[in-house]
Amino acid sequence: MDVSQQGYLQDDGAQSHPSPSIDSLTQTAIASRPFMELSWTDRLLTPAILLSMIVGVIIGEFVPGVQQAFDLAQFRGVSSPIAVGLIVMMWPILTKVHYEALPSLFMTWHNWLHIFISLFLNWIIGPFLMLGLAWATLPDLPEYRTGIILVGLARCIAMVMIWVGLAKGDVQYCAILVIMNSLLQIILYSPLAVFFINVIGGEDAGLRVAYSDIAISVVIYLGLPLVAGCITRYAVWGITGKDFLERCFLPIFGLLSLLGLLYTIIVMFAYQGHEILHNLGPVFRTMVPLVLYFIIMWTLAFWWMYRVNARYGYGRSFSYDMAVVQSFTAGSNNFELAIAVAIAVYGVDSKQALAATIGPLVEVPVLLALTWLALHLRTALKWHDGGVLTESVPDIESRPVEEIK
Repeated sequence: MDVSQQGYLQDDGAQSHPSPSIDSLTQTAIASRPFMELSWTDRLLTPAILLSMIVGVIIGEFVPGVQQAFDLAQFRGVSSPIAVGLIVMMWPILTKVHYEALPSLFMTWHNWLHIFISLFLNWIIGPFLMLGLAWATLPDLPEYRTGIILVGLARCIAMVMIWVGLAKGDVQYCAILVIMNSLLQIILYSPLAVFFINVIGGEDAGLRVAYSDIAISVVIYLGLPLVAGCITRYAVWGITGKDFLERCFLPIFGLLSLLGLLYTIIVMFAYQGHEILHNLGPVFRTMVPLVLYFIIMWTLAFWWMYRVNARYGYGRSFSYDMAVVQSFTAGSNNFELAIAVAIAVYGVDSKQALAATIGPLVEVPVLLALTWLALHLRTALKWHDGGVLTESVPDIESRPVEEIK
């Protein structure tokens, strides 16, 4: 029974009875479902980041000598405690990637088509859009602008699978794109950063980056965790089995990533406590290009997939679940890598690193809102599936009224 669309209950041989309360209850349940399906760590990510920022600022403002204490030991110009935090932050994320799905990349034209679409959106449209938004909104803040550009170049490999799952997209194909972006970032991030910051970004000599600095940072803070993630994934899989890996090990091991992120944010804001308190305006302005970027990229990808589906109806090639994959992959970023590179290249107390840290604070609530929008468009729009015009309906609508109650 389609409760949300019919708006009434009907018994056999009886007249229909309006039931707005059931309709309202159903819509409320549908709207609240994405947030409720998040794990408790994902629900608390944004407030935890805010709390870590506040704690860091308080430490930096009222604890004397904290910066000097962190700088006693360094690794390639980065405080050793920070370097450890950055690697720990990336390790569990790259352990969750389904590398075993890599062979399916080359099996069908369906995969090749979406790979090219994803490459176009993620590595051409995305970086140029972030560059344009950074210049349009932060023309007088070059350091913050550079940090935003670094975020735009880092393609998402972590929470995108969470958003795709909540929006009822194709999680398995999303895993394939995550693998591709993980490998491409090792190859492309360094030259693209030099190109976008030094060449077309037009930054002053003091803000320019050296290819070798970024390349070494990518190898250390992405390459090492990638190798460690592969070894960890398949070692645990081989010893305990895949079911234990996915259901038991990864959820617990994944907490290390959250702890590493929060620890890094606390130390960063401890370094910059005084600077932040006296420059709140630029910090809030940094959120503007990020919010615009997430919304524009998501909307562009989703609209493109829907228009192709409506015009050609290529079965599952451009169905709703694939539109969700492309839109969330294009509309999110690997802020962990951007933070690591910004700290390694410009310093933990730099405005570039501060700007990169704003990324997760903005991304989580914006993409959660876009998840709700995607679920609404799943029913509001008509989608072709295998050449037949259909309307997808949320799972909750097929449940008995008693269960909804």
